[in-house]
Amino acid sequence: MGRILDRVLDARMLRRWRKAALASEQVALPQLRAQRNEARKLRSHLDRLIHVAEGRLALPQIGSSFFARPHGTDWSWRPSLWRGPLPSPGLSSVPSKSKLGEEVTLFHDCDFSELTLRQLRNTREEDIAPYGLRMDVFKFDGSFLSLVIDLPDQAASGLTQNHLLRVNTNIETEKPLEIFCRLNIKHGPNTEQIVRELPLNEKDVMVEFDLAYSRLNEKRIERVWLDLIFEAPDFNQVVLRDVTFVRQLRAAI
Repeated sequence: MGRILDRVLDARMLRRWRKAALASEQVALPQLRAQRNEARKLRSHLDRLIHVAEGRLALPQIGSSFFARPHGTDWSWRPSLWRGPLPSPGLSSVPSKSKLGEEVTLFHDCDFSELTLRQLRNTREEDIAPYGLRMDVFKFDGSFLSLVIDLPDQAASGLTQNHLLRVNTNIETEKPLEIFCRLNIKHGPNTEQIVRELPLNEKDVMVEFDLAYSRLNEKRIERVWLDLIFEAPDFNQVVLRDVTFVRQLRAAI
């Protein structure tokens, strides 16, 4: 009943202001002045509502897993850090093996950490992922820095040497930086590793890992994870706007 009453009242309010607008050329000036003052008060609230609504509705929807998937995809995934808000959105002076969310872990060998990690809300028109990850690196006295993304069990289920695993990234850097992707697949006591370099000076980058060239024991696959390795990252800012994974079978020849 409350919703029905609200709709009735809204309709009456709309008719009232439509009638006042049509009669504004003939109405007496004192009444017109009162209507103008009332309309200005109402307009301030409406303008604020429209401004906030347009801003929020223009943002990527929280929880979205939408992204392009090629024909033949049998599994795809966007990590939760890029889908929704985390309970703890950031870390400073980040020690090695620190986790941000359930799937992302930072590794380094610095004696003194001058690293920060922060989840941020994507707001640009071209953004598809609701959230991004910003990493600020100041003085870096270590020999390696990597961001590890643990893939879910579904990525390993049914994985064969006939599969291609594609990683799509949207990365911004303050200055040029070498970044490598290393796919790790643990099968039994062994771990298969395949390394690809991300092209420099490109934001939207796609790399593919062809498992046909691996020595993969398909029956003993236990887990899969990806390392993003940053070379000489000191005094730089890296923003990962999006990271997505796609698994597909190689086309039969």
